[in-house]
Amino acid sequence: MENLAIKLRPAAEKKVKQGHPWIFEQGIASVSKEGKAGDLAIIFDKKRNKCIGIGLYDPDSPIRIKLLHSGGPKKIDASFFAERIKAARAVRDPLLETDTNSYRLIFGENDGLPGLVADVYAGVLVLKLYSAIWLPYLRDLIPILLEESGVDTLVLRLSRRLQQLADWPDELADGTVLAGTLADPTVIFREHGLRFAANVIQGHKTGYFLDHRHNRLRIQQLSGGKRVLDVFAYAGGFSVHALAGGATEVCSVDISAQALELARANAELNPHTGQHETEAGDAFVVLDAFAKQGRQFDMVIVDPPAFAKKASEVPAALQQYGHLCRLAVPLVASGGMLLMASCSSRVSSPDFFTRVEKELDRSGRKWQKTAQTAHDMDHPVGFPEGAYLKSGYYRLE
Repeated sequence: MENLAIKLRPAAEKKVKQGHPWIFEQGIASVSKEGKAGDLAIIFDKKRNKCIGIGLYDPDSPIRIKLLHSGGPKKIDASFFAERIKAARAVRDPLLETDTNSYRLIFGENDGLPGLVADVYAGVLVLKLYSAIWLPYLRDLIPILLEESGVDTLVLRLSRRLQQLADWPDELADGTVLAGTLADPTVIFREHGLRFAANVIQGHKTGYFLDHRHNRLRIQQLSGGKRVLDVFAYAGGFSVHALAGGATEVCSVDISAQALELARANAELNPHTGQHETEAGDAFVVLDAFAKQGRQFDMVIVDPPAFAKKASEVPAALQQYGHLCRLAVPLVASGGMLLMASCSSRVSSPDFFTRVEKELDRSGRKWQKTAQTAHDMDHPVGFPEGAYLKSGYYRLE
């Protein structure tokens, strides 16, 4: 890999000095030579010509440099990566003292390794790459990740963009097992004592969504004797916890019939006495139909996918959140609870809660916010854009 000497425009230079991990193409004033993915970008202060940061160069992304280090000179080698991964592992230690063996070991930029995610499912580590900048460093990273996670098997997953690169090496295709053996792509793991299945080869993201773990546990603790509606249920994370908590009736709604098969299978992995119903269909249509049928639940959970992938989509996303809240309110029985969640990083927490609470006011029902949560501990937030998850619990009279 080459070393590139970089100088930035004033606004971008200021962000580097503040430790922000992204340098956009328009923030670069000069580059010493043409760079390739993974080249080391040595950033120099424009006035004093001193090193102020080091990153990885990404010619295929608008975020042209992903920052690894802010400050003076630093050697970027296996020891550097080991230090970062060891520090990330220490943050997760309290979680692993619970009956849980699934967690996010590396959360990209927030753990100082931008464009890289590493999730552990029992004895399997899934390494997902979102940028080609990491290709030259895999040989260094893999043994460190295996050592710090204590697992033997590592599966490589690639973002959609990387899968489409014509020059990506065939031996590093999406779903390749790079270490150990994988007898079955479906791995059974534990989350706060409950069993779930993740398909680490073909499942969404790395096989499961780990970020709501603390909210799922909260739902379990609140579900005794309750009727629960889980909207956008996917593999049934909230549904399974509700059943384990003693819910008498759980209805899982998702547009994907295949996802609901996973939800049913996950429910069957755990003992419960409640009735589990699944409904395949568009959430907006299903909620409207349930209201017309007069159905009500003691708990309604609305956890949609990201509605805004870019800034221009934020207004429409807020309208959709408002619409979902409006449809959900009639389904909440008197004294019941509504959980509204958003994983759209582009939608700010204040904007999301303002929109939801505006709809609650419009409903004419008295309401009280009983809790507001963000990320679980294995999804630390290291910079403003790293915060994406927000959830509000509302008691409706």
